[in-house]
Amino acid sequence: MADKNRRKGQRKPRSQHSKKRVPNLGYYYIITDAKETEKNYLYGLRDAIPEELKGRLVIKVSKTSTENLVDEADSLANLAPQYSQHWIVFDRDRIKNFDEIIAQAKQKNICVGWSNPCIEIWFSAYFGTMPTYHDSVACCIGFEKTFEKFAKQEYKKSDSKIFEKLSLFGDQKQAIRIAKQKLREKREGCNKPSDMCPATTLHLLVDEIIQIIDREKNC
Repeated sequence: MADKNRRKGQRKPRSQHSKKRVPNLGYYYIITDAKETEKNYLYGLRDAIPEELKGRLVIKVSKTSTENLVDEADSLANLAPQYSQHWIVFDRDRIKNFDEIIAQAKQKNICVGWSNPCIEIWFSAYFGTMPTYHDSVACCIGFEKTFEKFAKQEYKKSDSKIFEKLSLFGDQKQAIRIAKQKLREKREGCNKPSDMCPATTLHLLVDEIIQIIDREKNC
């Protein structure tokens, strides 16, 4: 009888067996300027993760200038210490002090998802290439043609479903591989992000989040 009771005591309640395991995803606070494209892509990234984790990825669209993103992120880091990773996301575009903003962010332990010349160069990687465009206008025009070729529809910078469409018509893992390779190539003998074109570091954020979720799914 004692053995039977002991065995019975070792059994876990049904509720414990059915409880979902929460992936080891940290808390991210991501700040971007008031550009629709970056905002929509990041919202899409957040919405693609499991429902129970959505609160761990906070997207804030700031009305401040790009030059002030670091100060805002630094202030929020003090107000919300539970968010262990703070990111700012922005484009090279026509920002004169692009390198200084990145250096300032690193000094304050703020991660940076930058794209040179613009975020569309990262989008292009979803379709297998990161062409050389020396300004954001040419980059956007080039990506419009690429997107129309693969997705069979017009690209709009205001598309609220851009993350979903890139994942559907393109290849996210391929995009990460290409972005890693391109960044490695551009960093050889070059210390200034403004001279690394085409290149991006936005893939570092996406890759980190996707890897954690994929790893937990396979456990």
